[in-house]
Amino acid sequence: MPEEPLVSIVTPSYNMAAFLPETIESVLTQDYPRIEYLVMDGGSTDGTLEILKRYGDRLRYVSAADRGTADAINRGCKNSQGLIFAWLSADDTYLPGAVSAAVRQLVAAPEIAAVYGEAYWVDDRGEILRRYPTLPFDPKRLGRECFICQPACFVRRSAFERAGMLDSTLQSAFDYDLWIRMAANCRFLHLNRYLATSRMHRANKTLGSRSQVFAESFRILKRHYGYLPFQLIHAACSYRVDGRDQFHRPLEPSFVKYLLSLPFGCWHNRGQMGRFVREWWSVMTWRGFVRRLNDTGLGRALDRRAVGRRAPPRC
Repeated sequence: MPEEPLVSIVTPSYNMAAFLPETIESVLTQDYPRIEYLVMDGGSTDGTLEILKRYGDRLRYVSAADRGTADAINRGCKNSQGLIFAWLSADDTYLPGAVSAAVRQLVAAPEIAAVYGEAYWVDDRGEILRRYPTLPFDPKRLGRECFICQPACFVRRSAFERAGMLDSTLQSAFDYDLWIRMAANCRFLHLNRYLATSRMHRANKTLGSRSQVFAESFRILKRHYGYLPFQLIHAACSYRVDGRDQFHRPLEPSFVKYLLSLPFGCWHNRGQMGRFVREWWSVMTWRGFVRRLNDTGLGRALDRRAVGRRAPPRC
């Protein structure tokens, strides 16, 4: 790889005129000299085209119907040439120096297929909410959670193509699926530097389509691991009970949700039911279980088994 390889960045967009200019500016103001930038618009009707035309030849764009975000990103990749590839959604942004920092790591370490950094969750106005919960790379951990922030990740084109690109049948969890497939044969590097922001507003797919996110996460983990961990089962079960988005309205654990997660998880893990029961039971001690059961007004008999009968008073 040359010292300054071409970097291709694709922005999939559909009716995101409110956020798109900030996203574009975050790419065009990067200090890295060799960036190829494409915006793949899905046929927006909100003034997006007028915004794109203002940038002239500073970027390329296509506006046409597509089969979803993953399809738009794949088509953008096929129409680009960079040895390093990344995509940045139309409501996310790069932080200054992000591209240069990622390229330096990929050039210095040929054995690394992808590099990802730290990121911030921001609100509609771009105000920082908190740190995105990234973690050091561990391929086994991907079987339990997605800890890679997509806008802060840059990949080698060769690795992206070998992995089969994005699964265009997925509408929200396609990045998670890609990390799992790439991690089976590739090494990722976690960079301890903030590279991007991920905007958490109610119209984005992560928060606006929670049922779809859970359904696709179930599908991905069943496909790759054949098992759904308790953490995901409990979150999905909780959402079915109270409808909280688990971000602006955080998940509220309860004993009832914990109990409901047992049959729900056993059903989805029919082939590994014993494993799930053990994991379900491991999150709570027997005394804690009895105490919470008693809090509901039930389980007095179980309480006696847990703490033992008191000895009769001496005369």
